[in-house]
Amino acid sequence: QAQLVESGGGLVQPGGSLRLSCAASGSRFSINTMDWYRQAPGKQREWVATITSDGSTNYADSVKGRFTIDRDNAKNTVYLQMNSLKPEDSAVYYCRSVRPGYIIWGQGTQVTVGS
Repeated sequence: QAQLVESGGGLVQPGGSLRLSCAASGSRFSINTMDWYRQAPGKQREWVATITSDGSTNYADSVKGRFTIDRDNAKNTVYLQMNSLKPEDSAVYYCRSVRPGYIIWGQGTQVTVGS
């Protein structure tokens, strides 16, 4: 059964960096669009970044210039490099894998930005 497993979250000071990973099991990873979302306590889940099967990327305005999404199809993994982190970036981060007729979510990884 296909699944996504996120890792790399943790506690980091403001201005610091983290690199999240999302490892996918199952087939056809390379043709899927991969997204990162996040959800802070008491708030709705919000979209963060997307990378398509051909490597095109798009970012929410709140993270543009600080976050970078990339993928390694040989490892069935998508990454989110997060730099210049702010307290408002604190949230549970989820990855999502999408293709027509197919959507799966990971279980999430906690990111906390604070001193």
